[in-house]
This record gives sequence, structure tokens and C-alpha cells, in this order.
Amino acid sequence: MTDLTGKKGLVLGIANEHSIAYGCARAYRDAGAELALTYLNGKAKPHVEPLAASLEASMLLPCDVQHDDQLEAVFDAIQQQWGRLDFVLHAMAYAPLEDLHARLTDTSSDGFAMAMDISCHSFVRVARLAEPLMARGGCLQTVTFLGSERVVDGYNLMGPVKAALESTTRYLAAELGGRGIRVHALSPGPLKTRAASGLRGFDELMTRAEAKAPLSHGTGIGDVGALSAFLNSDAAASLTGNIEYVDAGLHIME
Repeated sequence: MTDLTGKKGLVLGIANEHSIAYGCARAYRDAGAELALTYLNGKAKPHVEPLAASLEASMLLPCDVQHDDQLEAVFDAIQQQWGRLDFVLHAMAYAPLEDLHARLTDTSSDGFAMAMDISCHSFVRVARLAEPLMARGGCLQTVTFLGSERVVDGYNLMGPVKAALESTTRYLAAELGGRGIRVHALSPGPLKTRAASGLRGFDELMTRAEAKAPLSHGTGIGDVGALSAFLNSDAAASLTGNIEYVDAGLHIME
């Protein structure tokens, strides 16, 4: 079993019990890690609070990454309470529905910029704030999807955005490796999360993926959590810059 005893980690992006971020946080806690969690806003807090309690989270803090002061306040609180950080999971993505449902050709400049800022550049900001707290090294992870490298019907705007996130992962890994900070992007198969509910035809996408995957089944948030926990562990000390597929082999199929 993966051992994260004594490690302290931040999880950004839990919306409810179906979130990839929650599946990962559950795996971290089960492996012995101490956690700090965030929630988007007052509307989201009642959904995240009981999950934080179940995970015995040391901190539960508001964080809308569109507001730099909120993100900075999260890292300030970690500095004051823990003085260090061993890992961070960045599991968030957003695009305005009118742009997400449009052809990429027809997306607005503002919608594209918002999707890129929340889904990609916020990971850069997280890395910058985490770096001083990882004097002993650490691990940064984000979440991507196969639509970054292949055209997936209905994924539209998020394809280029996730492609940028994967490139960002590689560049951050190169820049931060000298400080012992490892960087990865998790690429799960289709999962029925709140974010995925905004995609048109998502149920059909899941059905097709399960039929096409070599292992002939879908992916669960527990599957993603198990791999993510391993990547945070000392056993993964020589791994960085990877796009880690957790999709029952879907990514190898045409």
C-alpha cells in the first residue's frame, strides 16, 4: 500500500463526493497524509464541508482561482499552520457553457481566455506559490483528458485548453526538477463528474469509451486516487513530467 504518513498536501477542486479531487483526497488520507482542502464559494461549502470532516482535513479554505488574493491566502494559511507542503492536486476546469457548446471556430475571445485562465494558468500560479513551501521537494499534479491530443466529439474548446495544460506540466517539470519538485498530469477516462455534466452527449461518450477500452470497463475516482497517491509517495521519486493515463487503456486505441 502507498505510504504518505507524515506528508502534508493541498487539494484544490473538490465539488462533491463524485469529484476526481475527492477520490484522490480519499486515497491520500487513507495512505496517512494530512490534508488542506478548498471550496469554491459559499454555495459549494455545504457540499464540501462534510467531506472535509470525513477526511479529517486540518484546513478548509475558500478559493476561487480567479481571485489571486484567495489563492495566496490559502498558501499563507499553509505557511502559518504547517510551514511546508509535500504535494498539491490541482483538479479544476471551467469554460462558459455558450463557448463549451459552440464549435471551437465560434468560441469567443473572452470565453477562451477564461477557460485557459481557470483550467491552465491557475496551475502555473499554484506552482509558483507552492515552490517556496517545497524546500524538501514535492509533487504537483493536475488533471487532463484524452481530448487534449485527439478530437473527442463535444469536448470542443477544452481540447486546446487541456493540450496547453499538458505542455505546461512538462515545462514546470523541467523548471522545478532542480528543486526536487515533480510535476504530473493525470488523464482519466470519462468520469461522471459535475464538470463533465456540461459536455453534450457525455453519457454516449462514456458508453463508447467503455466498449473501446482494452480492459472493457470504465474508470472510477478511486482508480485515479490510487495512482495519484502513488505519485506523491517516495516510491515515485524518479518520475516527473508525465501524462499518467488512468483509462483502462483507452488512450492506445484508434
